[in-house]
Amino acid sequence: MLSLEDLGITPAMAGRLQKLGLCNAFDLILHLPLRYQDETRITPVRDLFYGQTACLEVEVVETQVLYRPKRTLRTRVRDDSGELHLRFLNFHANQVRQFSAGTRLRLYGELRHGPLGPEMVHPKYRLLQGQDPLPETLTPIYPTATGLSQAALQRCIARALALEDLSDTLPDAWRTALGLPAFQDCVALLHRPTPGISLEALDQRQHPAWQRLKFDELLAQQISMRFHHQARLTQSAPVLQCTQAQRNRLLERLPFRLTGAQHRALEQIESDLARPYPMHRLLQGDVGSGKTVVAALACLHAISAGFQAALMAPTEILAEQHFRKIEHLLQPLGITTVWMTGSLRKKDKADAQQHIASGAAQLVIGTHALIQSAVSFHALGLVVIDEQHRFGVAQRLALRKKAGSAGRSEPHQLMMSATPIPRTLSMSYFADLDLSVIDELPAGRQPIITKLVNDARREEVIARVRETCLQGGQAYWVCPLIEESESLQLQTAVETFAAISRIFPELRSGLIHGRLAPADKTDLMARFSQGELQLLVATTVIEVGVDVPNASVMVIEHAERMGLAQLHQLRGRVGRGSRQGHCILMYHPPLSALARTRLKVIYEHTDGFEIARHDLMLRGPGEFLGARQSGTPLLRFADPEQDGPLLQEAIRVARTWTETDPAAARRHLQRWLWSRQEYLTA
Repeated sequence: MLSLEDLGITPAMAGRLQKLGLCNAFDLILHLPLRYQDETRITPVRDLFYGQTACLEVEVVETQVLYRPKRTLRTRVRDDSGELHLRFLNFHANQVRQFSAGTRLRLYGELRHGPLGPEMVHPKYRLLQGQDPLPETLTPIYPTATGLSQAALQRCIARALALEDLSDTLPDAWRTALGLPAFQDCVALLHRPTPGISLEALDQRQHPAWQRLKFDELLAQQISMRFHHQARLTQSAPVLQCTQAQRNRLLERLPFRLTGAQHRALEQIESDLARPYPMHRLLQGDVGSGKTVVAALACLHAISAGFQAALMAPTEILAEQHFRKIEHLLQPLGITTVWMTGSLRKKDKADAQQHIASGAAQLVIGTHALIQSAVSFHALGLVVIDEQHRFGVAQRLALRKKAGSAGRSEPHQLMMSATPIPRTLSMSYFADLDLSVIDELPAGRQPIITKLVNDARREEVIARVRETCLQGGQAYWVCPLIEESESLQLQTAVETFAAISRIFPELRSGLIHGRLAPADKTDLMARFSQGELQLLVATTVIEVGVDVPNASVMVIEHAERMGLAQLHQLRGRVGRGSRQGHCILMYHPPLSALARTRLKVIYEHTDGFEIARHDLMLRGPGEFLGARQSGTPLLRFADPEQDGPLLQEAIRVARTWTETDPAAARRHLQRWLWSRQEYLTA
């Protein structure tokens, strides 16, 4: 694979290209046009219609500079069939000299209505001298950056196309069987399409050339995951098992019986932990389905086998909820659980680090602080990552590698998510993960009643909250911001708390948000959990992990501003006990089409999988999986949902190819994912 230097590109130009993520010849080749301009044919002026973009050859009739209402260069031009005007609002003196009467121009622009008749504003133009042949292909328009012109980018890409080895990595027999064109022909066509090609097929990425690139990309992704899976089976991991007596002691401490789905998930996890290679499993379950208990039982296996377990959560509130719940279950079994977050005092942090390094801490629960260089595990056997999509890829890798620093075996890994992942995305992004699904809620759990309420009916909502709290229940009142924002005129938590304190003088209320000191957050949540507070005004800091069974009403201000996953998570904070849960979504009209769609989905559906399906359609796979925030390399061209048949073929070919000709499969992988293979499966 040629470097930018190999292409003869100067360091200054290379620096501009790297701002676009273009670091070598193949990156340039895959930097495909946003759109195309058809400059291959000349349209007579008389044949133009308003709104049409076309290429013309004309002669300048006259040019003048106007100074009112603003400085403007206006040029009248004509061909044998008619006249039109050109208008330039930003121009230099040389242009005035260029547009002298009799000068021949080739234009490309959009015809508009102008004050003097038909006109083009700031058309692309070039001066004609003698016979100037028309281009034979459409002109590509590329995504670019400041200081990098289209012409310069086109020259760099043309050089890469000429010098880089574009021979097919896909065997001819398979390519023919799949009906795919040659790779080199595809990239050449996409950079320089011939006239007459269907622009709609190019725009919709349905042209056979696009199909080939999407298939190659999906194939590389699947090959990477197949190799990763094969490598995992050759790695060493501790065999983690606990006795039936130990397992039963923990189950007896639960105030409920495990559901059938929890039992199935636990059996799958236990089977993995008993194998001598690393488990790589995703535990998926809707809000309130009981993933934490299953994780605690998995940790018991590691601890009983003489190893440590670590559970990492994305927020302190969620991590602390896990700590309190799991410590309560495990402490009577003689298991030492340690709490580790960045907000600990220096001495407490040092003590925790010492306990972790010595092995005295059998289970460590915390936030990103677990992956700090100062934290060293004695014998880490199991890693549990909750809400895994909320972490960056490098962070997940860092915790997994904590056990390998001294030559020890790889730890087993269990990832948990309350965001159900549709099947096609699971096949594409999580092909190396074994999947366990908890698809039933605990016995007696009633579906939460969701209501959409216009802000104009606020008094009715206030009455419902007062009635609930005075009858012994508890309620949340969620606001999206902490303090006033001029750009977003939203109700703020601070204002709401002040107002609620006045409205509900008879209720004990509290305010929690992300800027509170950790100790204050802990104190507030403890008081709310114990029933000392009846009403908790909060920001979305309570989105995940908060478990207060007596809380039965959730009011969400400006629900139209929130995403589906966030609304579903917040709704799942109530109805976790014997009381019927109610979620009141207050919205402020007018609603955008997107907001109306989201509210309709969350109102009509309580099933997390169905909500996730709609969320994926609205947001796309990158945002849905948290990949844009975390750095996971997204598929640039393929869409697992829209390109399902291609994905199925890629899975089939990858399975066969990695077994029959792994060297050839690796060459294909190197072309597409040369710098990102480790992150793809983290």
